[in-house]
Amino acid sequence: MNGAAGSDRGFDRGPLWAQRLQPYLERAARPVSPIVEGHLTRLAGLTLEAEGCRAPVGARCLIGDGPGDRIEAEVVGFAGDRLYLMPTASPHGLVPQARVTPTHEVCRAPVGMELLGRVIDGSGAPLDGRGPLRPAGHRPLLAEAINPLERSIIREPLDVGVRAINALLTIGRGQRMGLFAGSGVGKSVLLGMMTRYTNADVIVVGLIGERGREVVDFVHNNLGEEGLARSVVVATPADNSPLMRLHGAMLATSIAEYFRDQGLQVLLLMDSLTRFAQAQREIALAIGEPPATKGYPPSVFARLPQLVERAGTGGAGGGSITAFYTVLVEGDDHNDPIADAARAILDGHVVLSRELADSGHYPAIDIEGSVSRVMTAIADPAHLAAARRFRQLYALYQRNRDLITVGAYQGGSDPAVDQAIEYHPRLMRFLQQDMDQPVGLVEALDDLGRLLAAAEDVHG
Repeated sequence: MNGAAGSDRGFDRGPLWAQRLQPYLERAARPVSPIVEGHLTRLAGLTLEAEGCRAPVGARCLIGDGPGDRIEAEVVGFAGDRLYLMPTASPHGLVPQARVTPTHEVCRAPVGMELLGRVIDGSGAPLDGRGPLRPAGHRPLLAEAINPLERSIIREPLDVGVRAINALLTIGRGQRMGLFAGSGVGKSVLLGMMTRYTNADVIVVGLIGERGREVVDFVHNNLGEEGLARSVVVATPADNSPLMRLHGAMLATSIAEYFRDQGLQVLLLMDSLTRFAQAQREIALAIGEPPATKGYPPSVFARLPQLVERAGTGGAGGGSITAFYTVLVEGDDHNDPIADAARAILDGHVVLSRELADSGHYPAIDIEGSVSRVMTAIADPAHLAAARRFRQLYALYQRNRDLITVGAYQGGSDPAVDQAIEYHPRLMRFLQQDMDQPVGLVEALDDLGRLLAAAEDVHG
């Protein structure tokens, strides 16, 4: 009797047991690919070779025999049955035939408003000692390309707080600019000024391949508490592996894309595009890609536009990413392969002059060598005329500077040159600006108008 009652109660619980079993039935219906482990066969420099396992390019693998001594690596290429991997950290401690375990995962970027005010590394781990990140989600490091016809047209200027740029090299929201500079000419200070004084909603800073001391100086001195409050800093210093330097640049771009997709105006500052290219060169040469142009393999010149084209405007009514990429001109050689490639894919460039920096002129912007390719589309005719007149006076003096300096030019020989000589000190003062004094777009245009108000157009 009791047995029959128990059987009835079991029968009544049938639907409940089916509900409990449902997750296991669904899991059983999904085939799980078995993880085939391989072994480490070669370590040369930072390149690892593995055999016996299969994983796609970009996949993460764990290398090591014990759970506590494994290091992470990423598949960067293959040849036959061999996988080429690049570790994210030092390979110190690895032994021959170490176990290689594919994880079937790829590196992803943490995103969310919680990142504002934080400093993170190329893997998304915090560096500022302010506790763990709690991102709202994750995005792939490599985003899909945007259909160029779906991008909105650049029509609005972006105030960067620098008088020379606002007035003479006006930047549009969604423009990609290069900042060409050698070492020690004020590049980091200019980036810090734009970070503090821009009217963008969010600033994303990528410090790629720089010295660790420069990271600290930029965050505390150039950025400051006010700038950091609306910024995200991604830092992968020079002692990071080349893979992490690549990831740092892509992570900063992914974070900027997230804020753009929220409808915000983003300023992306990446220092530097050259270090990104050098990291790709290290990886490409290590896996056997032949050098092409001054030691740079072809993949470097394919990677550059893939990174740069991710910035810019989004769809109609959305946000934008206005990007500044610094380009190091070694030995002040502006025909360097990376500098030459960057000029071709960017929407303009600001050149910093060592000669101006050595004379104490800051920011050391070479107006003659700089150009904004969208200025004509976002500036009104009066602004364009004033900027053109400024350039004419500046260039006329520079062409005759040697004669003027040695006293060979006789006053009155050319009225245009006389006017350029008269206004040159005012032009130079206009181009100079203290790093702690922002000059907005409206103020810069007013200053330019007052400067040229008394100038007579001798050609008119």
